[in-house]
Amino acid sequence: MPSIFTVDNVSFAYPGHEPSVHGVSFTVAQGERIALLGANGSGKSTLLHLLDGLYFPNVGSITFFNQQLTEAVLACPPFGPRFRKEVGFLFQNSDAQLFCATVEEELAFAPLQLRWSKVKIRQQIENTLQQLEIMHLRDRVPQNLSGGEKKRVALAALLAVNPAVLLLDEPMTGLDPRSQAILLEILDELHLSGITQITATHDLNLLAHIADRVLVLSEDHQLVADDSVQAIIADEELLLSVNLIYK
Repeated sequence: MPSIFTVDNVSFAYPGHEPSVHGVSFTVAQGERIALLGANGSGKSTLLHLLDGLYFPNVGSITFFNQQLTEAVLACPPFGPRFRKEVGFLFQNSDAQLFCATVEEELAFAPLQLRWSKVKIRQQIENTLQQLEIMHLRDRVPQNLSGGEKKRVALAALLAVNPAVLLLDEPMTGLDPRSQAILLEILDELHLSGITQITATHDLNLLAHIADRVLVLSEDHQLVADDSVQAIIADEELLLSVNLIYK
């Protein structure tokens, strides 16, 4: 399968701080399900922001279908708009990405920016509301929804433009068991449809449900393992060393 992302020796530090990501390299193939696994503060969220072109490496490079991600490139068509359509970011806090007056308006926002026709937007909204089983929420105010409902609406807003990649930052945080089960089922269906998924998590119990391949980040912000879920779970010494289990 062709590589969607190539991360080459990437390091990144916020101004005045030590690196949050240090010397990280990996590739992501089309259709993969990957978990970024690490303790809190290991650099998982920062790495997702780098993949989404919200931050840019201080050292190294990230390419999307062989095009290096830079601020200048993302600001210009046709690549910039295409990248923003193809790559969707589900934030850990859904309130950070919900800002419209109704759920329906949330789903219409991105298609409107892409200047889709009204007919196409209307049809896409109907399809997405039905896909995520939130038709009953279409006229609700997003900020008044439950945590699980907000998460599904935020995901629906991303899916409204048919992305090829989903970047998911601790997607189960704050969700009750039923909401987690619903979201996992949706993500599984999206995987079967061919959408590439890269999920940041520190929850070992989730790995088998969200990934086939695991990238492990250490507390000194380096990539220390890249293997299958089964191999990572079985490696007690590795999990101890990155502070994901305690003995």
